[in-house]
Amino acid sequence: MEDKKELEIIAEAMLERKAQNVVSLDFSSIDTAISDYFIVCNADSTTQVAAICDNIEDKMYDNGIKTLRQQGRENAFWVILDYGNIVVHIFKTEYRDFYRLEDLWADATKTNYNE
Repeated sequence: MEDKKELEIIAEAMLERKAQNVVSLDFSSIDTAISDYFIVCNADSTTQVAAICDNIEDKMYDNGIKTLRQQGRENAFWVILDYGNIVVHIFKTEYRDFYRLEDLWADATKTNYNE
């Protein structure tokens, strides 16, 4: 499946569970070994972070895509789902404000899905 389609599935799954500030960062034109894309969102509670995570995994699985690796699910402050070319970051709001991934990767092309 094409990366852009996967990003749309992930963004839609995030927004279905009321994720805030959904953005993707495109690294495809930047020489980085991390991934081609990050997609990032936040939520105000750990329960909502977990619900967003579950919905993303369900929607991706329905499209034949399995999570390669995941981390952070046990505390749901910052959950990372690795889909190879796309890495998903689901933050509890105060952790997103603290780590500011978008500022760290300011040279990446940014797409906002909340508009």
